Amino acid sequence: MKSLARSVFLAAASVAALGLAAKAATPPPKPNVIVIFTDDQGWGDLGCYGSPNLDTPHIDRLAAEGMRFTNFYAAPFCGPSRAQLMTGCYATRVNHARNPAPNSNFGLNPAEITIAELLKSAGYATMMIGKWHLGDAPELLPVRQGFDAWFGLPFSNDMWRYHPNMPVRDNEDALMRATRERAAYTGFAGQGNPYPPAGGFPNDLPLMRNDRVVESNPDQRQLTTRYTEAALAFITAQKEKPFFLYLAHAMPHVPLFVSEKFAGKSKRGLYGDVMMELDWSTGQIMAHLKALGLDERTLVVFTSDNGPWLQYGVDGGSAGPLREGKGTTWEGGVRVPAIFRWPGKIPAGRRTGVVAANFDVLPTVARLAGAALPADRTLDGRDLWPVLSGASDRSPRDHFHYLGGSALPTAVQYRAIRDDRWKLTVAIRDHRLAPAELYDLEADIGEKFDRLKQHPEIAARLLPAAQAFYDELRANIRPAGRRAAATK
Repeated sequence: MKSLARSVFLAAASVAALGLAAKAATPPPKPNVIVIFTDDQGWGDLGCYGSPNLDTPHIDRLAAEGMRFTNFYAAPFCGPSRAQLMTGCYATRVNHARNPAPNSNFGLNPAEITIAELLKSAGYATMMIGKWHLGDAPELLPVRQGFDAWFGLPFSNDMWRYHPNMPVRDNEDALMRATRERAAYTGFAGQGNPYPPAGGFPNDLPLMRNDRVVESNPDQRQLTTRYTEAALAFITAQKEKPFFLYLAHAMPHVPLFVSEKFAGKSKRGLYGDVMMELDWSTGQIMAHLKALGLDERTLVVFTSDNGPWLQYGVDGGSAGPLREGKGTTWEGGVRVPAIFRWPGKIPAGRRTGVVAANFDVLPTVARLAGAALPADRTLDGRDLWPVLSGASDRSPRDHFHYLGGSALPTAVQYRAIRDDRWKLTVAIRDHRLAPAELYDLEADIGEKFDRLKQHPEIAARLLPAAQAFYDELRANIRPAGRRAAATK
């Protein structure tokens, strides 16, 4: 009898073990992925990053329920930063170290494999909402780069006929007069210098759906609301299958616009009002995920494309304790807020000083989606999942390299290298790098004290790695995409 009972028990245990093994062998459901990408938002422009006068409760809650990075990097300009996010590479590697203007002859090469294309290959529905800025030629738009649909602007919201640097004309309309008045009020530093030099931007600002212009010079006060509504509609439509949503807000890039429901409501003027609305937008998305039962199946990433545009005075945002802002490779120009949230998978309430970058998003979500990374090209991004899951507290890279923007397609504007603690800036002569300044970012986050004389041995240790990367990158820059008419 005991023998029979034992046999029954062993059989039952075997069945249970087989069931557990089968369950373990089955991969978890592919997570939905939402990347919320703000424009020109400084490192210090969130409550959870120490802002004394910005209320961002929804984004702060995102951080409280996920992981907040304090050493997360982007590129110093809008277009290059977006190139990094899309390709998993330094912008210079994909020949996109400068911003495309309206009717530009270049953009992101369709031969690059974007994060949208990777996820699409893994069965994801893909949508982009907001600013593209990787080329406005029809063959370079998001719907040619892996996105099933797109609703947004092809370039920055200031690249239109109402830029404050436009040459003064007789009988200007109310919006142009208001633009000049606002620039004068904020302390804008560039008035009287047309940009681009050949007469500014004479074009209208196109709001596009897929590859068609649906409005010219849209009411920018409504953009954040309209983008949010489009995001909620996409999430609802795709709730039964994995999806990738890239929401690239126009704000808080100048000119600043905010809807009536937030105008005058903040403690920090128009910039604060705009941030309140972006926070509201994030809250709407999070609430919608929860209402649809998608909360625990969705990875949400919140970050910015570069530091604040300090040239615009009170409308330019804040880098907090960091040095300088947009356009520079000082910390305030390229270190940005970054929050990752996935309930049940990313431990809540964690903060990490691990050095990471926006080009790490691509390999990270590719792993989670089960998408194979391309093996025929160099990627600079690294998988952050060991850090996000709590399995590791070490950066997946030994060094981060600071690269400036460049108007020359094949130039490498190498500026600095950092490890976990030290940042070495360099000078370049005849393609040879030499130490310039050395900063202890652990003790001196504001880069106020050059320590090169006190620690030449640190510079001697970092310089060979900088030179090796510089040489490798110069030899392996991939071609940019070209407007078809420009190649004839």
